[in-house]
Amino acid sequence: MNAISPLPLAGPPTPAPELAATIIAFEAVEKTFASRKGQVPVRALRRLDLRVARGTILGIIGCSGAGKSTLIRLINGLERVSAGKVVVDGADVTGFDEAQWRRMRRSIGMVFQHFNLLSSLTAFGNVALPLEIADLGRAEIEKRVSGLLDLVGLADKRGRYPAELSGGQKQRVGIARALASQPKVLLCDEATSALDPETTTQILELLARINRELGVTIVLNTHEMSVVKDVCHAVAVIENGRVVEDGPVFDVLTRPEHPTTASFVRGVAHVELPADIAARLERVAGQASRAILRIGFVGQHATAPVISRLTTVIGVDVNIIAGRIDSVGSRPFASLIVAVAAAEPGKSAVLASLRRLGFSAEVLGYVA
Repeated sequence: MNAISPLPLAGPPTPAPELAATIIAFEAVEKTFASRKGQVPVRALRRLDLRVARGTILGIIGCSGAGKSTLIRLINGLERVSAGKVVVDGADVTGFDEAQWRRMRRSIGMVFQHFNLLSSLTAFGNVALPLEIADLGRAEIEKRVSGLLDLVGLADKRGRYPAELSGGQKQRVGIARALASQPKVLLCDEATSALDPETTTQILELLARINRELGVTIVLNTHEMSVVKDVCHAVAVIENGRVVEDGPVFDVLTRPEHPTTASFVRGVAHVELPADIAARLERVAGQASRAILRIGFVGQHATAPVISRLTTVIGVDVNIIAGRIDSVGSRPFASLIVAVAAAEPGKSAVLASLRRLGFSAEVLGYVA
């Protein structure tokens, strides 16, 4: 890719020094969609603040209708803000006219959920289309498109039409097309939602490679925390048009602060209670009951011998109910559910010892 010549078009301005580490910034952004006659206007985004660090992969996660797609579409001008400010690569794009947006979009690629390929064009033709519109020469188009098809693993499918490609192959064509203008930012709007799990993994690996080798900043929205865990450096959780939590993926996964974040995290970072114990779980300790604890440990603590330490330090019996260990990048984290005697002061001693040892711990409830 480094040998591919740039488009002979004016690019966006050089970012101001104070924004050098930030490529996209939302400042108190509001977006309201006008209503049809007799209906209430829809506030899609509400005083939203968010920054995207240059060269990173940011995941935007939220339920359907939270405002994820609207946020993505504000970055490339497919939607315009109702209030607030959007800065892209140092340029305040809030008041851009269509001519300014056409120039800016050359540095912003877009990958869609349902591929949006032209059925009448081959894989090569779909990738070449934005370059033909930009009036590049035939030799340069051949060079650039061939390189991109090779990058996404479709060099042998250049003559195939979309109907002859699998879903994953179509999305690879879509990614190659989005990279044709050599963008600084790649937007992915639910880019893996229409794919099976194995293909999703392959597409995420491709996006990670693009970010790593080409330095392209990627913003992707999703409703699956597993996608965020596998590929993103940072995450922003959106609810009702607001960012309710954001930060490095590892921190948000292992220490979620907002209930919405916790609900997304539960399936990928926490082990779940077995159904038979969950059905018997009580909020208040009864006679001869046992406390059910969830223990969380991260980093170097993730592989620590926690049970042996508890029995050695305070001499309590600990029953392991369930557990899992995982990682984000090379940083491990783990979750363990155990049962200990509910009687005091034993239970409090266990919790205090866990916290002294650097583990997080919470009481999930009690069972007889």
